Amino acid sequence: MGVTDCHVHINPLGEIRPDAMRLFTHIVPGTRRYMEDPRAFLEYLDQRGVERAVLVNYVSPEVIGYTEAVNPFVSQYVKADPERLIAVGGIRPDHPDPEREIARLTEELGIRALKLHPPHQLFRPNAYVKGELPGLRRLYDACARHHLPVIFHTGTSVFPRARNRFSDPMFVEDVAVDYPDLTIVLAHGGRPIWMESAVFLARRFPNVWLEISGVPPSRLLEYFPSLPRLADKVLFGSDWPGPGVKDIGENLTAFRALPLPPEAQRRILEENPLRVFPRRAPS
Repeated sequence: MGVTDCHVHINPLGEIRPDAMRLFTHIVPGTRRYMEDPRAFLEYLDQRGVERAVLVNYVSPEVIGYTEAVNPFVSQYVKADPERLIAVGGIRPDHPDPEREIARLTEELGIRALKLHPPHQLFRPNAYVKGELPGLRRLYDACARHHLPVIFHTGTSVFPRARNRFSDPMFVEDVAVDYPDLTIVLAHGGRPIWMESAVFLARRFPNVWLEISGVPPSRLLEYFPSLPRLADKVLFGSDWPGPGVKDIGENLTAFRALPLPPEAQRRILEENPLRVFPRRAPS
């Protein structure tokens, strides 16, 4: 087994709105090269001691600028090594035909998971309950049938036009109850406001996973004091190259320095990611 970084942003930088791009002040020409050259990125992972990376993409023209073009982008990118690079695609929560779109993403583009970003897509994950977005029922059902994990952004966002009232992970509870066969990942663990809610959901539901990207690794035990006891439900992620995350290797080194038992570190870094994102040999 090897380390999997379950939250890496390899995205089409040309789609990012200028005001959002200003938050990526540390993106240097070398980082841009990784976005455009998967072979260079694979070398970067090798140098940092990371075997696999989950490449998170989503659709948010309203806040970040990403359109449906992220899907063919990441689909093409992972062809460099589809065993090590895991494609995460996006869909609008109000898509008129989610069944057909999800079938296309999985069967034609090889998308391995779906990312929904409530504060950037401006919706509540449980908006189907009172009929605001009834199509979400079809979306979640299609993801469950296609064994497509859904990664929900939870926790605050500082990007312009983000609406953090949609960020509470408790909005995902209805989804976990209504779709027990759907694999759910709570990206960022609700930080910095709703960590206890995210931990509760991961403990309560067998199909819910707590992903800890976007939190300074040296402070993880402050944010999540129960992390050692919850190790069977936790996924490592860096959120590189998001704001404040300069290097995957630095995050990994800081995580390994935590006073966690070796078996807990192994589960979080290596074993749990294989349960959510199983290996897939190149076609």
